[in-house]
Amino acid sequence: MALTPQDIGRIAHLARLELSPADSERMLSQLNGFFGIVEKMRAVDTAGITPLPHPIAAIQDVALRLREDVASEPDQREANQQSAPAVERGLFLVPKVIE
Repeated sequence: MALTPQDIGRIAHLARLELSPADSERMLSQLNGFFGIVEKMRAVDTAGITPLPHPIAAIQDVALRLREDVASEPDQREANQQSAPAVERGLFLVPKVIE
């Protein structure tokens, strides 16, 4: 997938960027280079390859340090909601802004 100068202009417009012709040309070259790398990576057959949990796992065993999934902070919902203008059943109430 190669980008064209028109694509760069459209992307710049959507990003609200003003690019000089030199910057636009440089951006075109960089993005096409990036997409070229992505295409090379996609061409590699990875069928049957197990994903690594950590990059180092390719060369040595890694024991992941996992912590217990427990709450470490006290429940302060009521104290935090005291300054809210409107609360219902523990939820902040906000005005409707989208019709």
